Amino acid sequence: MKSPAALLAKLRIDPFIIGILAAVGVACLVPARGQGAEIASWVTSIGVGALFFLYGARLSTAEAVAGFKHWRLHLVILATTFVLFPLLGLTTKLLVPSVLTPALAAGVIFLCTLPSTVNSSIAFTSIAKGNVAAAICAASFSSLLGIVITPLLVGLLLHSTGNGFSLDAVTSIVLQLLVPFVAGQIARRWIGGFITRHKKVLGRADRTVILMVVYAAFSEGVVAGIWHQLTPLALGGLVVVNLALFYIVFWTLKLVTPKLGFGRADRVAIIFAGSKKSLASGLPMAAVLFPAQTVGLIVLPLMLFHQAQLMICAVLARRWGAKAGADQPAAAAVR
Repeated sequence: MKSPAALLAKLRIDPFIIGILAAVGVACLVPARGQGAEIASWVTSIGVGALFFLYGARLSTAEAVAGFKHWRLHLVILATTFVLFPLLGLTTKLLVPSVLTPALAAGVIFLCTLPSTVNSSIAFTSIAKGNVAAAICAASFSSLLGIVITPLLVGLLLHSTGNGFSLDAVTSIVLQLLVPFVAGQIARRWIGGFITRHKKVLGRADRTVILMVVYAAFSEGVVAGIWHQLTPLALGGLVVVNLALFYIVFWTLKLVTPKLGFGRADRVAIIFAGSKKSLASGLPMAAVLFPAQTVGLIVLPLMLFHQAQLMICAVLARRWGAKAGADQPAAAAVR
């Protein structure tokens, strides 16, 4: 009899998504109220600071510096992540209120401002036999810049929509995200070895913090009654919008990168790093950038997009990796 983990792997369902859904379910059934909500808010704030401290301690400064060497590749990924995606996100305003609610549209725009993922971009690039070194540098560099660029883009794109971003959020970003990140970079020389040796344990700590953020955000939403705004039509429209976003970016990169002169390995890295958005960075940032009572709906597009990108990219990476493996022996035989 297969274990639950093996069954989830076969179905290509990320166990972390199951954990997030469980946190949402608990928040709906037993939301944090009153003093409990205050405690949850404080614990979440401390956890988010610790999370970005660990991000800073993990990221090798040498890797970030090395990322500049392959500047054309990184420029394409950054332009996709922080220019193409946000421009596409702005078009969702045209879908309000016929398809999306204002909060869901704001959530899609927020999703489009986020940096790329790190772990999954690297993993899928490796499976597809792409340029793993470039993926490591590009994804890490994207995450580093996202700490600064994402809040600026949110302020630029959402400041006039009434979704809660204000200049006061800059102070929160600096104190809760940027300062811990820089502190982690400084402390890396002393704790880098410990971080590397206990990568799995600290990875679980990361996910625990994110689950706390989800619980606190959805609790606020339940208490405020905002979930009555979410209709089946809006949810279905959101799924379609998410898939459209992913495939527009994916096919744009697939068509453009050969014309820019990139080889196959580089194209794979660009596609996987450029088409994804980071749940790990997005959830803590949303908790800082938006009012607590609206965070639940704001992050819903991100949670759905995250699962969709994992499932689609898992299929593509295996297919491309198998094709590359089949082509290599044939090429060797010709030589």
